[in-house]
Amino acid sequence: MGNIEDFRRDFASRVWLTYREEFSPLPGSLLTSDCGWGCMLRAGQMMLAQALILHFLGRDWMWSEALQLQRLDAETWTTTAAKRLVEFLGASLQGTFNRPSNPESSAIHQAQAPGSAEEADAHLKEMYHRTLVSWFGDNSFAHLGLHRLVHLGLTLGKQAGDWYGPAAVAHILKKAMDEVKDSALAGITAYVSQDCTVYSADVIDSHRAPKAGWPSAGKADDLPPHQKEQSASAFTLPDSQAVIILIPVRLGGEKINPEYFNFAKRILSLEYCIGIIGGEPKQACYFVGFQDDSLIYMDPHYCQSFVDVSTSDFPLQSYHCPSPKKMPFTRMDPSCTIGFYSRSVQDYEKITQELSQVLQPSASDKYPAFTIVQGHGRDYDLSTLEKREWPFIRDPRRTITTAGDFVLL
Repeated sequence: MGNIEDFRRDFASRVWLTYREEFSPLPGSLLTSDCGWGCMLRAGQMMLAQALILHFLGRDWMWSEALQLQRLDAETWTTTAAKRLVEFLGASLQGTFNRPSNPESSAIHQAQAPGSAEEADAHLKEMYHRTLVSWFGDNSFAHLGLHRLVHLGLTLGKQAGDWYGPAAVAHILKKAMDEVKDSALAGITAYVSQDCTVYSADVIDSHRAPKAGWPSAGKADDLPPHQKEQSASAFTLPDSQAVIILIPVRLGGEKINPEYFNFAKRILSLEYCIGIIGGEPKQACYFVGFQDDSLIYMDPHYCQSFVDVSTSDFPLQSYHCPSPKKMPFTRMDPSCTIGFYSRSVQDYEKITQELSQVLQPSASDKYPAFTIVQGHGRDYDLSTLEKREWPFIRDPRRTITTAGDFVLL
């Protein structure tokens, strides 16, 4: 609505995941940094993090320190600058905890301590915020961290140091969500469309088929704060879970087709959209909105030092970005993945209704970016196709050059 401060607070509250260095070697390699090649994985992490914010904290949640972040004036951060920032934040945080008590600091600590129901809810949300960020940490134990994603990529033919396309990342994210063991993530899963087609019955089945480890009973106190507000009984239902819907698409040939500019704007305007991962050719980023004829995005191309998220008081500042960037639609790579968050079957029905308007054929939009059909994928005789994890067409007789993750036939 034109309120710049509200926009800044909203943007800076999103989890920002960038290149890191000096972490433990990635699976199957000696690499201790993803600088120069891991940007699409980071973009995928950011979109997944936004879905988890909606799931656990709700769309209206804003980080209390969002407007206190220092603006980023430089185009990139050097390694030295990143180290200085992390060291400064760490020293500041340590000083906060060691500082002798005074009336001001006592008031802050009292505000953080659960007192009233409102204070307790805010305190709980901050705990979920910190836990959520830790799931994306750069270590082998983080459920959705780079090490885990690279390990899953190995099983699908990708090596650490390879460039990942947006469709490949969509499948890796789904596998990560399918295999995560944390019970806190048992109530959310992911679905990836097949050949630019969303099969509604498969999405609904994902809503109704709980992952292993989903508790059969529980109390409302066990719920994330946003879900607790809705229904104390929801936690006891084993046949309901949220679904992150990922749709790899291609919006043109070697360059984006201008006919899709308006389509992208309408998609990003939808209530349930969690953004688009894509970018410029070989320069991935996470699109979160638009202004006029430019996309607003979060940029993973900042090399920051490793942060140990296993500590209870690790600094959060480097996981939030105060400076949005813009890119003309004309520079957008046509290969991208669109994301939606659906909390329930009822949400999915609303999503399909909204998308039916966006995907409605018109004189200018003769070829929809994707389609939504009723039934399961198996109902459409897909069994005759080669079974594959990747959205590639493979031919053992020749080498195929792909544009993004798609083969142009």
